[in-house]
Amino acid sequence: MSTTSLTRSSLPSALPVAVGLAAGFAIAQGTGVRALGGAVFLAGGVAAGWLWRRRRGWAVTAGLAAVYLVAFVLAHVLAIGVGWPAWLAVGTVTVVAAGIAYGVADR
Repeated sequence: MSTTSLTRSSLPSALPVAVGLAAGFAIAQGTGVRALGGAVFLAGGVAAGWLWRRRRGWAVTAGLAAVYLVAFVLAHVLAIGVGWPAWLAVGTVTVVAAGIAYGVADR
């Protein structure tokens, strides 16, 4: 399978978005090493960004990257500032960010 067909059909960019947010949080919480969770978050963002750029160009990539970063910050605001359970906050922003990525870049 060529790289072009992989970026266009096989892997939805919503997947690395969801993995970066949810697994990044799970790893940080499970290991107690926030930097390790941050590395997973970063890897998910880089993978999704690579797919977005290949599929939709730099402008869409910048917009979706902003959504990804805002989701990360919003999870913290909901959990720490509002008092939501951490998994509820992370789950909510993950579903929303992955849904936006799917709607904009994967459909």
